Amino acid sequence: MKKLLQKFWSWVLGLTTVDEKIMSAAKETKRRAKLVKEEVKDVAKAVKEVGGQIDDIAGAIKGEARKGRKKEIK
Repeated sequence: MKKLLQKFWSWVLGLTTVDEKIMSAAKETKRRAKLVKEEVKDVAKAVKEVGGQIDDIAGAIKGEARKGRKKEIK
């Protein structure tokens, strides 16, 4: 009976592709983590840019001239 169960279990394990599914899930997780890392960098860059522009608001309230590119006169 024990040998029969061992053969059956070996047959069942031979049919499943659990290891392949795990490997593909790990690969997908790594890909998504890389994309998230890139997006976080983009967001951090945008936040820094906004932080720099907040100072411009205070200057505008005080009546200082606008910094940056000059407006085009048409």
